[in-house]
Amino acid sequence: MPLRAVLWDIDDTLFDYTGSDRTGALRHIEAEGLLEAYGGAEPALKRWQEAMETEFARFLAGEVGFLDHRRGRARTFLGTELSDEEADAWFRRYIAHYEAAWTLFPDSEPALEALAPLLRQAVLSNSSTANQERKLTALGIRAHFEAVLCSAELGHAKPAPEAFHGACDALGLPPADVVYVGDKLDIDALGARDAGLTAVWLDRTDTADDLPPGVRRIAGLAELPGLLRGVIGFGAPSTIR
Repeated sequence: MPLRAVLWDIDDTLFDYTGSDRTGALRHIEAEGLLEAYGGAEPALKRWQEAMETEFARFLAGEVGFLDHRRGRARTFLGTELSDEEADAWFRRYIAHYEAAWTLFPDSEPALEALAPLLRQAVLSNSSTANQERKLTALGIRAHFEAVLCSAELGHAKPAPEAFHGACDALGLPPADVVYVGDKLDIDALGARDAGLTAVWLDRTDTADDLPPGVRRIAGLAELPGLLRGVIGFGAPSTIR
């Protein structure tokens, strides 16, 4: 069967999450008067990253909800007890700096536009729908997607096959008809492959040597339309006009 839809990851695939988060976090830490207390920019950002990874892992494991994971990030970074209200207020101040730094990768919108005549497009993200809907709208690309599907509402997070299957069910398509594009080899590409989707790993560092079976790799999104033309046309009538 030819491919009929592409499911997209958002953060660090279409949206420069790492760059936006780094800029926003540094501005927030400076505004809070904490930069010197944490030994300068790089140690402070390292602590910020560690807090994010610790608490986001708890969210992915289903131990806490999306809002509670944010509260945990504030408490872990500060190393102090905060009420929910205090943690929410502290994190909202970070969000203001973070959102001011939001930016797409330069190759994102051209790839979305190139694929629009060829494939249906939707999002599958390890986040919350409200969070990602707002982000996609602010970045000006929400109209490209017929659905935004997120782990907080699906009840399963990538790389669990249930997350990918839930997104395919929402599109009314079997996994074999869907390609997934994401920047994480384990969470995105291997998860999609093992769930029966066509897996495309976006490796912007272009440092991969050995590639796991069943995974296709691209170094930038400009490569994606050409790759998918080949996949769509392989062993099935082409859907491209």
